[in-house]
Amino acid sequence: MAKAVKKAQTTAPVSIDETDIEILKLLQQNAKITVKEISDNVHLSTSPVHERIKRMENAGIIKQYATLVDHTKVKKGLMVICYVSLKQHDKNAGTKFIKYINELNEVIECYNISGEFDFMLKVVSEDMNAYYDFHVNRLSQHENIGHVQSVFVMGVIKQTHVLVN
Repeated sequence: MAKAVKKAQTTAPVSIDETDIEILKLLQQNAKITVKEISDNVHLSTSPVHERIKRMENAGIIKQYATLVDHTKVKKGLMVICYVSLKQHDKNAGTKFIKYINELNEVIECYNISGEFDFMLKVVSEDMNAYYDFHVNRLSQHENIGHVQSVFVMGVIKQTHVLVN
């Protein structure tokens, strides 16, 4: 389970310096790294490092800490990209769809996209039979689904969460 970081409501952009960037690089490589280990790497004492991390958490730069799991080792061997178009495009219909998608555990990512489709979902399931059940009996049962196109992931070439490098 990802640990969400409480963030303050800030509207002003927060500036980060090279030391902040180095701290972010280290945290992206290993979220369990200690403040002491970070301070040794960035050549600061632990107090300023701790304060910098808290400032970036409060500003929403650091959104959460998470454990990345290999989906194939937890009975989620099939990964599917689903493109979804809705029948209706008003605010209420969109809000209902988003609420519904957030309740589906098989959907691990959802993006509102432009083009022929309205949403792109990243879905994991145990196998083709489980995905078929999800597609037919859960996803397609939503009242506002217009069209779904499934693309099956044959292999993962690159997968990263590193934004600062």
